[in-house]
Amino acid sequence: MKKAIKIILLTPLVLILAALIVLSIMYSPTYMYRLITMNVADVYDYKNFENRKIEGSQDTFHFAKKLDEDYVESLFNDRVKNSGFKTFDEWAQKSQTTALIFIRKDTILYEKYFNGFSRDSYFHSQSMAKSFISFLIGAAIDDGLISSVDDPMTKYIPELKERDPRFEKITIKNLLEMRSGLNYFEGYFPGTHIHLPWHDEAVGYYHPNVRKLLLKKIDIAREPGKSFQYCNYNTSYLGLIIERATHKTVSAYLQEKLWSRIMEYDALFSIDSKKSGFEYMPSRLIARAIDYARFGRLFLHDGNWNGQQIISKDWVVSSTRENKSIPRDIYPDWLGKGCKHTYYSYQWWGNTNCDSTFHFFANGNLGQNIYVIPDKNIIIVHCGNSLEYYNEGDLWHAAEQI
Repeated sequence: MKKAIKIILLTPLVLILAALIVLSIMYSPTYMYRLITMNVADVYDYKNFENRKIEGSQDTFHFAKKLDEDYVESLFNDRVKNSGFKTFDEWAQKSQTTALIFIRKDTILYEKYFNGFSRDSYFHSQSMAKSFISFLIGAAIDDGLISSVDDPMTKYIPELKERDPRFEKITIKNLLEMRSGLNYFEGYFPGTHIHLPWHDEAVGYYHPNVRKLLLKKIDIAREPGKSFQYCNYNTSYLGLIIERATHKTVSAYLQEKLWSRIMEYDALFSIDSKKSGFEYMPSRLIARAIDYARFGRLFLHDGNWNGQQIISKDWVVSSTRENKSIPRDIYPDWLGKGCKHTYYSYQWWGNTNCDSTFHFFANGNLGQNIYVIPDKNIIIVHCGNSLEYYNEGDLWHAAEQI
């Protein structure tokens, strides 16, 4: 009897150990160590990785300041009330908001930091990084280093065609619009929001050699252009294309084309490992909140920065406006179907209103947003570390009250 009990107790441990060994062989021991020690991603993850530094400008534009804090906080009254809190400050604390900036016509009406953060703090972009990678694709097209978004990805990564000829049908545009048809597993432990160890978001996030993963392991599940699936490998492939086209690291090209031209502070970009040296394109750009606002300002003004065209207007329009030729039925129902709905363009999200106005925004997990309201000349930046009492829909709701 005792022997049977011991076997019953030991069996789960043996199975777990066996699973860890198998996954370590499949993805590397480093992957398993990161997965176990870091588990669910948060905004402090960059401290666990090697980071490349991106230098800012020595002389850049500064927003004017004319504070109207009561007005801006009043725009969040419904969110505060619906969350069960009595004051805005209580909501900011419990929602783990770290920054909120509200800018209208180049004037800061609100800039506050919470939960131990300040203007000098680094703010993890999460998936807002995707919008910056998209910017670099546009910059490379402007520079003549990439011919067109209609180029097949294999023009820049030809070894993929050798592994599977179907890669030749995937265009850069398919990658930008999350319509590539790449295989992307999204599975969770039953009854939880915790990724299974082979969930592709976890694999891509913690893998120590993402470049090798992209070249050797990622497969195709569906015909490109026919469906929509939010997939981090799309952005990673875009980063690899930027590397191949520019012969520079993504960090170096981002510094050259954007940071050194308009940003006030330095930034960081986490890499998968020192040996591999490949930036984690979908989400590990780390910057200051006020510089995220500058990026919003650049796109608000169609790529023009005080008279200098940093990125072409056509690229900004294609990146942030809705492509109405894409059938709505390929998108999940939660994006909406009527005149008021959410869309996805070149690694930017957008909201349409029934009065024909629209907003566009960079969106990252745990509450990172650069939210642009073109018709009102407004930029809102929100950073945080939780989605329990906040989501990007709160900014859409706030915009409707302005």
